[in-house]
Amino acid sequence: MKKLLSLLSMVMMLAVATNLRAAKRPNIIVFLVDDYDKYEASVYGGKVLTPNLERLAQEGITFNNAHVTSTVCTPSRYTFLTGRYAGSSYYPEYLELFPPGQQALPAFNVGLEPDNMNVGAVLAKNGYAAGFVGKFHVGPSLSDPNFRRKYGLHDVQKNAPFTEGLNRQQFENEKQFRRAVRDYGFTWAKNIYWDNTKAPFQSHNPEWTTAAAVEFIEEHKAQPFYLHYCTTLLHGSNGAWHKSLSRPKVTGEGIIRENLDAMPARASVMERIEKAGLSSNEAGYLWMDDSLGVLLDKLDELNLSDNTVVLFIADHGSGNKGSLYKAKGTEVPCIMRWPKGMKAGIRSDELIQNTDFVPTWLELAQAALPAAYRVDGVSLKPLFRKPNSPVRKYVYSEIGAARSIKTRDYSYITLRYTKDQVSGVRDNSRRHMKSMTGLGGGVSRSIVTHPHAYSDDQLYDLKADPGAQKNLASRQRHSDTLKKMQELLAGELGKFSRRPYGEILAGGNSIAGGSYADVFETLRKAASDKKKKK
Repeated sequence: MKKLLSLLSMVMMLAVATNLRAAKRPNIIVFLVDDYDKYEASVYGGKVLTPNLERLAQEGITFNNAHVTSTVCTPSRYTFLTGRYAGSSYYPEYLELFPPGQQALPAFNVGLEPDNMNVGAVLAKNGYAAGFVGKFHVGPSLSDPNFRRKYGLHDVQKNAPFTEGLNRQQFENEKQFRRAVRDYGFTWAKNIYWDNTKAPFQSHNPEWTTAAAVEFIEEHKAQPFYLHYCTTLLHGSNGAWHKSLSRPKVTGEGIIRENLDAMPARASVMERIEKAGLSSNEAGYLWMDDSLGVLLDKLDELNLSDNTVVLFIADHGSGNKGSLYKAKGTEVPCIMRWPKGMKAGIRSDELIQNTDFVPTWLELAQAALPAAYRVDGVSLKPLFRKPNSPVRKYVYSEIGAARSIKTRDYSYITLRYTKDQVSGVRDNSRRHMKSMTGLGGGVSRSIVTHPHAYSDDQLYDLKADPGAQKNLASRQRHSDTLKKMQELLAGELGKFSRRPYGEILAGGNSIAGGSYADVFETLRKAASDKKKKK
C-alpha cells in the first residue's frame, strides 16, 4: 500500500511539474504586416498615427536593424513560418522548376512543404495551440487543378462579375482553406485569405481577421498558444484606403450579411486622421494599428499580457519591394514585447533577420527541433536582456537572380542570371522579360529609378550612403571590402545543397558575371518602356 501511495505521489508530482513547466512557457503572437516601409512607422520617425504600435515599443524592444531575407510576400512568409531561407525550400513546385544542381530563382515559386516542418506544426506537437488567421500566401495556387480537386475548391476567376453563386463559391472555398492550413500542422485556422484579394472581393477587412484572432485567444487562454496573425494591410496604394473603408461587408469568404464590430468604428478612422492633421493616405496605418490594439487589449483583459510575446513586423518594405536594397526593401519595422522576459522601452542596433524568429520561438517553448528539421537562423533570446549583444555579423537576402550580404557598414548585392534567362532575353522572350523586370527579378521597382539596379556587383557604404546610390564595387580602394563580402556570400551560399550561383559557386546552369551587359541594357529599356505605358 505504501509503495502504491508513493507511486501515486510521484505521478502527481510529475504532473504538477509538467503543468508548472507548461505554465511558464510564453504565449506567442506574430503580427505580420504586408508592405510596410520602416520609416513610415511612427516609432522610426514616420508621420502616421499608430498609438498601439508606440505602446508596444514603450513596453518592449524596438529593433533598428531588422531585415527580411526576401522582399516579396511568398518567400518572406515562408521564412517566417519555417526559419529557412526561401532558397532552402524543397517545395515540390520549386524543385520541379529548379532541380538540385541548378541555380535557383526563389520568388513566388516556394511554399510550405507537406512534411509539416514549420513552426506551427512543431509547437502543436509540443503542447501549444497553433492558430493561423489572415493572409496565407504560401500554398498552391487556386489555379492548380490537383489542389482544387483535393479540397473540393472552386476556381474563382480574377475580376469575375459578382453573382450570388460566385459569393457562395468564395464562402465554400474559405472553409476548405481552413482545412488546408490545418493539414500543414496548425491546430486552428479561421478567416483565411489564401492569396491576395481579387475583384469583386478586392478589399481589406481587418475586422474580419481581428475577430477570428480574438476568438482564438479566448478559446485557448488556458494553455500556451502560438498565433500567426497576417493582416492584409498595408497591401496596395496608400490613396485607396477609402475604397476598403466603405466596404465593411467584403471579406475573404465573400460578402457577408452583417457589419463586424471587432474594432473601433470605421468612421472614426478618418475622424482621428483629420484631427491629427494627416491626409487620407495615412488612414491604412491607423486602421492596421486599431487591429493591433484590439489584440493587446484582449491580452490585458484575460491577464495574459505579462507572459505573451508579441512580435510586430512587416514581410518586406514597399518602395523597393522585390529588390535587395536596404531602405524600403529588406529593412523592416520590428518591435517585440514580452513583459515577463525582456526589458522595456529600449532599442537594439543588432543585426537580425526573419530566419531568427522560429528558433527563438522554439527555444522559448522548450520545443526541440525534429531530427529532419533544419533552420537557417539563430535564437534572439540573448537580446532580451542584453539588447546590444551581437547575435550575427551579417544578414543574407535573396530574390530571383539576386543575392545580398549586409553588415553594419556595407551592403553587397549581386546579380547572376542563368543560361536560360540570358538566352531568353536575347531571343526577346516575353516570359523572361516579364519575370526579370517584375517582382521576382531581384531589382523590381528600382529598375528605372536606381542607377545601378542592373549591375553584376553592387557595393554600398551604408553609413556614408544609406540610400545606396554610389556603387563602390569597381573602385580599387574598396577591392578588399568587395572580396570580403563575396567570401561571406560564398560561405552562405555553400549552405544550399547543390545550388550553383554564377562564378561564385560555379556549375549547372549558372553564368559568370560580366558576360551579359547587353542583357542588362535590354532589360533596362524594357522596364523603362513598361513604366511609360503605365
